[in-house]
Amino acid sequence: MDRTQPHIVHVSGETETPSDPIDTSYFRKKVEPWLSAIFQTEHLSLLTGNGFTSAIACEANASPVTMARVKFGCAHETALDEYAKTAAKAMGREEANIEDQFSAALALLPGLRIIKDAAAAEWEAAIDRELGSFIRTVLSTERGIRSGLDYERIKDHAIARDIIVSFLMSFASRAASRERLHIFTTNYDRLIEFGCDLAGLRLVDRFVGALEPEFRSSRIEVDLHYTPPGIRSEPRHLEGVVHFTKLHGSLDWDYEKPRLSRIPLPFGADDNHPGISKTPRESVMIYPNAAKDIETAAYPYADLFRDFSGALCKPNSALITYGYGYGDDHVNRIIADMLTIPSTHLVILGWGDAPHNQVAKFVQRAGHPHQVTLLLGKHFGDIRHLVENYLPKPAIDPLTLRMTELLERRGWRPKDPDRVDPKASPP
Repeated sequence: MDRTQPHIVHVSGETETPSDPIDTSYFRKKVEPWLSAIFQTEHLSLLTGNGFTSAIACEANASPVTMARVKFGCAHETALDEYAKTAAKAMGREEANIEDQFSAALALLPGLRIIKDAAAAEWEAAIDRELGSFIRTVLSTERGIRSGLDYERIKDHAIARDIIVSFLMSFASRAASRERLHIFTTNYDRLIEFGCDLAGLRLVDRFVGALEPEFRSSRIEVDLHYTPPGIRSEPRHLEGVVHFTKLHGSLDWDYEKPRLSRIPLPFGADDNHPGISKTPRESVMIYPNAAKDIETAAYPYADLFRDFSGALCKPNSALITYGYGYGDDHVNRIIADMLTIPSTHLVILGWGDAPHNQVAKFVQRAGHPHQVTLLLGKHFGDIRHLVENYLPKPAIDPLTLRMTELLERRGWRPKDPDRVDPKASPP
């Protein structure tokens, strides 16, 4: 597939490319109505990966998080790097990244302790040092995004703040008769949480509490409803609420056995913030062990992945992924299971499939091509183009809907139903 041009893969499996590779009006007529229909399925989920943070960082003129390998400077490092490379190849990637290294290092450390190797203390210090450095890199990206929210990359166009708000609201604006949007992310940063704060969205997750929210395994279908005055029927959904799950943990999750709590670490905190642990390998709950499925059975990841499978693997469910590279087998397995249900659908949005063809490999392994829509390429992967041209506008807009119905009753139909001009007069 030519990654320099946008491609639409329809549910029939046929690929269509126009004569002009950047003909936005051509693509909009086909993509926007299709996405609008998918967004109003009975169950809707959104999965974001590092590509989402990188896209917003680009719009905010900030530096994205790098996954480049590091040097621990300890004994057995050559063997560790070989092990990490082998693990990466097993996942379909030619080169190991920093997560593969941390996974190998955290597996090596208990073995050194068992044989009472003197290098164990050296590795403990090295893991804390490099993991702390990685956390500060993520916080640096958060700071760059926060300071660049009003950065205008293209003159007279939306700023980064508007793009992230419009992106999230396109998904979160669900009809009252539909189940809540469920957002999942494999990222350690807090960009989703920050964006929801900007958009005024309330997040419902497994943490309960005001001062030190604590992770609860007992959460069962918690939601927010209200009862309109004079209405005796069932309560209605409160607008602007989404369910949220961080599959790989977060920078601000602190584990102090037996409690897992969320600490008050600001978005883009300074490197010397007291909330940053000096021994992150023991307390910070992030999950760089993507190659080890056994870890997903441990607390709290068993509950998180139970939420993921429960949200996806049900009839009339749709999943949209953006910025996720399909490099985590434990995540891919659940998505593939979802596709075994005939009424489900998967939409993959991204810049392309480079460099390891992970998307193509997943689609081929999972099968069910009629239930998959691919929107790949620079044109669709650019979050600005995506928001401005292809993602449906917030569906809950009663005034606009009523105005459109009134104008149609009077015999006037706008050329573009999505762009009704209230100042225009009927012919």
